[in-house]
Amino acid sequence: MKSISYDDFLKVELRIGQIIRAEVFEKARKPAYKLWIDFGEELGVKRSSAQITQLYHIDELVGKRVVAVTNFPPKQIADFMSEVLVLGVDSKVGGVTLLGIDHEAPLGTRVY
Repeated sequence: MKSISYDDFLKVELRIGQIIRAEVFEKARKPAYKLWIDFGEELGVKRSSAQITQLYHIDELVGKRVVAVTNFPPKQIADFMSEVLVLGVDSKVGGVTLLGIDHEAPLGTRVY
């Protein structure tokens, strides 16, 4: 893997958000949820599509804090415009586990 500079890393806006709404994304090709994520006063609420249905039930997502890339261009997924990329990793048991934080931080806080 090619190394990047710290300046390259700073170009990626990683921020803390809180899921405020979640719906099953019925038109997605692979099982997914539609998420509405609050990033605080500066960025407001952004939408994302996330293929996290194996490990997360829709009822447990509201209120969950997540880490997302907030400065990618929006991406059309079926009939839904995804504005941010929620970050996760493959889990040992299958499916994607979301990246989060251990202690509260203000919504919209930048990850560094």
